[in-house]
Amino acid sequence: MPTVGQNGLVDPIPARAGIGLRGPHYQALLELQPDAGWLEAHSENFFGQGGAPHQYLEALRAEYPLSLHGVGLSLGSVDELDPRHLDRLDDLVRRYQPGLLSEHLSWSSVGGVHSNDLLPLPYTEEALAHFAGRVRQVQDRLGRRILVENPSSYLRYRHSTIDEWDFLVAVAQLSDCGLLLDINNVYVSAANHGYDALDYLASIPAERVGEIHLAGHTANRCGDRTILIDDHGGPVAEPVWELFKHALVRFAGIPTLIEWDSNIPTLDLLLNEADQAQRLMEQADAIAA
Repeated sequence: MPTVGQNGLVDPIPARAGIGLRGPHYQALLELQPDAGWLEAHSENFFGQGGAPHQYLEALRAEYPLSLHGVGLSLGSVDELDPRHLDRLDDLVRRYQPGLLSEHLSWSSVGGVHSNDLLPLPYTEEALAHFAGRVRQVQDRLGRRILVENPSSYLRYRHSTIDEWDFLVAVAQLSDCGLLLDINNVYVSAANHGYDALDYLASIPAERVGEIHLAGHTANRCGDRTILIDDHGGPVAEPVWELFKHALVRFAGIPTLIEWDSNIPTLDLLLNEADQAQRLMEQADAIAA
């Protein structure tokens, strides 16, 4: 059972492979209690006050370390931060004391109208100051540090003046947040925009990374080019596993999550993906030793 440290927060998420917590697996996880390193839940799925979702989460929280991953704060928007959203998130954090708490380098609302997507930012000095300020505002409100995840993207703004990796690092420095490094997103965006994924990884300070994500993607034909879409709807692609191996040289001992959000597989298949990530992590640790 997870324990609570002297600071009142749950002890850190273990440096093991975990899985995203999804509804079809609640019951099987409780009954079988497989050897998953930890679970990550989408915060907004538990904004209600009670009912079956919380009954399951409370029971699973007693058996596994837990992190919370948000998708709805819209940190990059110029709309005011939604106080109701922050209140609900604060309640959830206080109730479950997650070991890690994360959000995205993106925006999803304008004029109070929300998009069901994580939209890209222009990488400018103005956007950087705005985004870092919003992260500080959230951290002050919640009384704890958050992680910010690098995006997958399919277009770039012509007036961007900062490379994405430098923008991400600057956000962390200006706001003193941590980073959630999504290896699939690095691969997808590098393929879509023609930059080197290894250069991206080399630009990220290891001490800022608190979590790694792995997920599947699909390839879509658009005119005369192929665009990779980060859909979380299948197993991790072989090139992403290879990029993960490179990442493990630089980012050792980091909790790593398998995300699978559409075409959700059986629990066994999801756990097999986590087992593969765990084997690679252990191999990298053995080489480093």
